[in-house]
Amino acid sequence: MSKVKFLKIINHLLLSLSILIGSGLHAAEVLDRAKDFTLLSREGKNIRLNEKIGNVVLINFWASWCGPCRQEMPKLENLYQKYKHLGVSIIGVNIDENTELSKNLLNDFPVNFTILYDPEAKVSEPYQVESMPSTYLIDKKGYLRFLHKGYQSGYEDEYDKQIKQLLRE
Repeated sequence: MSKVKFLKIINHLLLSLSILIGSGLHAAEVLDRAKDFTLLSREGKNIRLNEKIGNVVLINFWASWCGPCRQEMPKLENLYQKYKHLGVSIIGVNIDENTELSKNLLNDFPVNFTILYDPEAKVSEPYQVESMPSTYLIDKKGYLRFLHKGYQSGYEDEYDKQIKQLLRE
């Protein structure tokens, strides 16, 4: 068994165990290929994930009714402003069935990073989004490397460290 396959199995087991016992573990390293998708952006354009491969990508699944999502939005914008010149892409995937709800929230929390809409859960289901928000970090080769479930103040510091790590690779 290869080292990568072994680590992948161990990481999946640890993530599953943390979910089962509710240990509070909010982050896990994963080694799966990111599933490609195309979603409509708030500008009305179709955006495809595979077009971002070659860059570090942070995908954040969020909803307008999610309090921690509201807290996290400005932190993600700060990371976007800090790293956009290095080719880091931040994509916020809104899961509200009614996209108008998300547009209202974005009036209160304006962001410049890409916002996509997934009202029919075409992407959130294959990504197995179980909690709001859920944040995935994808490396330059298109592999899911980190998963964060939920948000508490300070998680953005971990995102920052992980972005730096992925940029160095």
